[in-house]
Order: sequence, then structure tokens, then C-alpha cells
Amino acid sequence: MKLAVSGKGGVGKTTFSALLIRTLNEQGKHVLAIDADPDANLAAALGIPDSDKIVPIAEMKELIFERTEAQPGTIGGFFKLNPKVDDLPDSLSAKLDNIKLMRLGGVKKGGGGCICPESTLLRALVIHVVLSRDEVVVMDMEAGIEHLGRATASAVDKLIVVVEPGRRSIDTAGHIKKLASEIGLKNICVVGNKIRSKKDEEFLKKHMRGFKLLGFIPYDEALIEADLDGVSPFDVDSTAKANIKEMIAKL
Repeated sequence: MKLAVSGKGGVGKTTFSALLIRTLNEQGKHVLAIDADPDANLAAALGIPDSDKIVPIAEMKELIFERTEAQPGTIGGFFKLNPKVDDLPDSLSAKLDNIKLMRLGGVKKGGGGCICPESTLLRALVIHVVLSRDEVVVMDMEAGIEHLGRATASAVDKLIVVVEPGRRSIDTAGHIKKLASEIGLKNICVVGNKIRSKKDEEFLKKHMRGFKLLGFIPYDEALIEADLDGVSPFDVDSTAKANIKEMIAKL
């Protein structure tokens, strides 16, 4: 399975991704986790030790120069558009049980969507992990889906949009769906998070009729405390884990 997870900042996207990845790992699957959101820290949410010391690939200047033959930060010069990346998931990932994690980092764009060595390397890496790896791949994306393109859209089995009961979250989901349709990504579903009551469920069902609902995760103080304490949400007692298992069975 190749899964991409997106949603507005603050909806609990990284918490959901971490629960999903750790549950798949518990079920004996080999998972390649891609942290493609510069504002998130999937490694910490997974419970990987020393997660703050993981250097994002976008900041590995020597590697970028070696693979693209151009200095990071430059725009418009000559460089390799198809750099070698197939060895990177094994050599650069942080590991926990059957989980390998790669942190992509952000690219500081020059002008409207630069073609620069950093973004070229990251794009090549995403294409490789989606098209050529035989593990389960879970990508924690930012609210846009910048790292996905036409080359990978058809191979993504599901784009999971995490939403919470609220207008802005729903608007963001609509924006993500529009971006996805522009690159031909049609397999989209929604997970409702921070659900306090049946009323919250009904609110999302009513306002998200164009989406397939994968399931709901209840509002849980334990998950919020885990985030504050720097503990993986998987390592606290929460009903969310049972909900995630049901979603995996559906997927």
C-alpha cells in the first residue's frame, strides 16, 4: 500500500499518521514513513529516539551536490534531473522495529515553484518510494500535496485527508481534493479526528458528502497529553488504536 496523509495544520494529521504506521508495524508490515511536512515531526510522534537530531534531506548540502551535481540554493543552472536515489531509503532512514523514517524537509522556493537541486532530489525520491518500493509507504504531507505529482499520483493507493469538525478544516479538505484532481489522484477518503459526539460525526457527514469516510477518531485527552509530553500516541492507552485497526482493515 502507498498512502498519503494530508490535512490542515493542527487537525491531528501527524498523530493519525503515527498511529497508522505503528499499528501497521505491530501487524508485521514493513513500513517506510516519509515526513514530507516541514512543520511536523513524525519521528517524535512515532517514538523514534533523538528525533530532533534527524537532519532533513533538503538540508544535506553535500548529498544534494553529489547527486544533482549542483549547489543547493542555486536556481536555473545545469544539473541532473534524474539523480540516483534508490539507495537513500536504506542508508538515510531512522529505524524503529520494522519502520524506516525519512524526513524530507522544506525547500525555500525562489519565485513561483523553483526548479532547484533540492526540490529535484526530493521529487525523485518520492517517485522512487511510491513506484519502486515494496514496503507499505505512508507519507505525512503538508496541507498542499506539493511533493506529489502526475508521475506518482496513479500509484498512490489512497490520499487520506484528516479533518476535524470545523469550517476551515473542511475548506482545506476541498482545496486538497481540487489539487489532487489536477494531478489525476482520485482515490481520496476522509478521517474525522477529535470527534466529541454523534453531533460532530453528523456535521462532517453532512458537509463532506463528496468524500468517502474512512472512519472517526474520538477526542481524547490522552492523545493530547502524549503530544505535550513528547510521547508517541501509540504508547498511551487510547480507544483510537482500535479505530485505526478498523480503518486498516477497510484500506
